[in-house]
Parts: sequence; structure tokens; C-alpha cells
Amino acid sequence: MKTNVMDVLKDRGFIKQLVYENELYERLGKESVSFYVGFDPTADSLHIGHFVALMGMRHMQQAGHKPIILLGGGTAMVGDPSGRTDMRSMMTKETIERNIKCFQKQMSRFLDFTGENAAIMVNNADWLLNLNYVEFIRDIGAHFSVNRMLTAECFKSRLEKGLSFLEFNYMLMQAYDFLVLFQKYGCRLQCGGDDQWSNILAGADLIRRKEQEAAYAMTFQLLLTSEGVKMGKTVKGALWLDETKTSPYEFYQYFRNIDDNDVETCMRLLTFLPLDEIENLTSCYVEKDGVRHYDKAINIAKEKLAFEVTKIVHGEESAKEAETLSKGAFGDGDEMPSQTIPAGMNSLVDIMLEINVAKSKGEARRLINGAGVKIDNITVTDSDIEISDEDLEKGVVISKGKKTHIRVTI
Repeated sequence: MKTNVMDVLKDRGFIKQLVYENELYERLGKESVSFYVGFDPTADSLHIGHFVALMGMRHMQQAGHKPIILLGGGTAMVGDPSGRTDMRSMMTKETIERNIKCFQKQMSRFLDFTGENAAIMVNNADWLLNLNYVEFIRDIGAHFSVNRMLTAECFKSRLEKGLSFLEFNYMLMQAYDFLVLFQKYGCRLQCGGDDQWSNILAGADLIRRKEQEAAYAMTFQLLLTSEGVKMGKTVKGALWLDETKTSPYEFYQYFRNIDDNDVETCMRLLTFLPLDEIENLTSCYVEKDGVRHYDKAINIAKEKLAFEVTKIVHGEESAKEAETLSKGAFGDGDEMPSQTIPAGMNSLVDIMLEINVAKSKGEARRLINGAGVKIDNITVTDSDIEISDEDLEKGVVISKGKKTHIRVTI
């Protein structure tokens, strides 16, 4: 077993960037370190990108370090410009407070809030919303160089279209968060997604300048496909951790159907499976000209990945149900997703809209005319087709492409 959590995080592929690496490694190996990750409540649910950070936090807590979850009730009033080409829409205090409550409920499942290194949650609205601006600029702003800030990656995309002074303050506010957490809780390490590197580095630098104390910055890999695209985008939008926004079945299916080349990365970052087991499950390939070509055994790894991630996020019972439904939908079991429709709805186009396999009648017709729809495994190409009441009473399976199969009954 690894005795230093940095080894664990490196082996699993979490760590992207570090400062004062040797110094931090030594500290992590000999004492419990308080660390934090910030989450701005810009929606009413966490998504799969947040989950990477939460898994990193869990590994660190299991190694004896103390997690601090910082909920950005204050910074959300400004909006993080990182990775943005446009300005974020302004949110009301009421919306932010509602989103924070949703985050708190979800996060309580992933970390341990009891024991010696119990996780804690704090809200930066407690110290940011009542700041005296002149005192803040004199006390904190004096430690920041505008020239250096303008070279930060988090501002580059916004500078092209115009960076507002409101957004320009974000880095100072996040750095100040780190300082406050150091002063209140002895927090010495900030972690976060790699798109936050400039902001995180600014906080560590502020503590070292102002307090003359050691502080560290660490970023985690963003969840990217093998082609470098952010993972977690679905037809319906983000892959949410809230089951009312992304059902456990949809969540399971997302990972069951990911690209072969992304399975190993997801297993390392999103599950607690031992690395030797991951290697055994994903070694079913031959490499030619630098490209991996997987055989059918990779589907076993995909099923394992989908089950493990769904179990962590939604619980074992939901994961088992999603697995059963998935196998049923693909002919490897007795159950599949099912929906009912009102009596008298016989048009295939109308049914496709009702069961959400098409967003419009035009899309439904294009899918049918393009031979992308099957009824009971028989391809249909007539968009005017109707399904009889008799067949609907017994139940029919409507398939869109290779991955969507739904049993439909009246």
C-alpha cells in the first residue's frame, strides 16, 4: 500500500500541476494536512466534472488528511471567468442559496463528516459579502500585480471579448478565500480542476507573502476524452449527479457506452478499483502505429466501470437496477427501460416525442426516414406508420440507433 497520498493520486492520474512538490510530499507523508476545494453553486446539481475533485478529496481523506468543502456563496455573485468566452449570467442570492442546499445534500454522500479528520463545509459568503472594499484593496490588492494577472490562463479567453472589472476581481476573492481558510482552519493546500491553476496559485502565493507561511497548490486533471474534449456532455446537456436531472439508468448508460480508449482513465479517476484489476480489465488490445485496437472483452470493463461509478453516485441498489435494465435492453436480460403512453396515441412520430427519443416531429421523421428507428427489432422507414392498439397493449420495443431501446405500452 502507498503510504503517501501523492503517490496514490499520481498513480491514478489525478495530478496535473503542483508547486513546492517535494515540500508538500514530505508534509503529506508525516502529518494530517487540511486542504480545500471550492465549488461555485452555478447550478442546482453537481455534474461529473465535480465528481473528479470529490474523488480526489476522498482519496486524501482516506489517507488521513482533512477536507474542507468551500461553497462559493460569495464568489458566485461575481462569476468565475476561467474557461469562458462570455460573461456568466448574474444570479440572485435566492438562486445561489437554493443551489448551495442542493450541493450540500449531494456532497454529504461522498465524504466522511465524522471522526478525527471529518470533512467540513463552509460558505465564503460569510466573509466576502460584508467586506470593506477599500480595506480589502489595501490589504489584499496590494499583493497582486495587474501585469502578472493579465497573463493568467483564466483571463485569456475573456480578454478577446472584453473582461469586466467584476470578473477581474475573481482571482483576488479566491486567493482571499485561501487566506481566510488558512487563518481559521490551518488550511495549507488548495486543490481543484486544472482550469483553476492561476487562481489556486494566487492563493498559495498570497499566504506565503502575507503570512510568511507554507501554502501549496495542486490541480487535478479535467475529465477529458482521449481526443482532449471535456467528458460528460449528453444529448440532454451535462451528466448531472442529481437523479432527477440524469437518471441512474442514463448515468449508467453513459459510461457503458464511452469510447474504448477512455475506459481506463475513467476507471482510475472515478472508481476505487485497485490498479492491478483495472489493468487486467483494460489490457485487451493490440497496438498498431501508436493506436490501441480493443477486442470485445473491453465491454466487460465498460460494464464494470458503469456499475462502479453509478454505485458511488447513486448507491448499489440503483446501480444494480440500471445494470439489469441495460442488459434487458440489449438482449442480455429480461428487463429494459419502459414507458407508458396515453390510449389513442398510435402515430410512431407522436410516440417518439412522448417517450423523449426525439425533440421534435421533424427530428422523429428524419430518424425514421433515415432507417434509424426499429419497432420490435424491425427497421421502419415510413414516418406515417401507426402502431395498433392491440400491439401497444401487449407492448412494443422502440429502438433509436444501437443504444436506445424502450418498451412502450398503453
